Amino acid sequence: MADAGDQEEPGAEGNPRARLMQEVAEQMDAIETEFGDAYKIGRVITIVEVIKPDGDVELRLRAGQFPWVALGMLRFAQMVVESQIGGPQPE
Repeated sequence: MADAGDQEEPGAEGNPRARLMQEVAEQMDAIETEFGDAYKIGRVITIVEVIKPDGDVELRLRAGQFPWVALGMLRFAQMVVESQIGGPQPE
C-alpha cells in the first residue's frame, strides 16, 4: 500500500501493471500480517488515479456491489482517513 509520503517504486512509471500489482501484493501482505490465516476477503473497491500522456488525470473506480454498499464502504474509508489526520478537515 502506498505510504504517507506517496513515493513510487523505481520503474513504476514504465510499467503501470506492475505498479498496480505491487500495491495489491503489499495490501495482501499487510492483511496476512494483521489477521494471519483467520480471514476471508469480502467486498473490494478499487480506486486508481490514471495519468494520461497529455497530463490529464482521471479516476478509475470499480465497486462490484450495490451502489449503497459501495457508498457505505467509501464513507467508512473517509472516516478512517480523517481519523488518521486528526478529524475532518475544513474545505
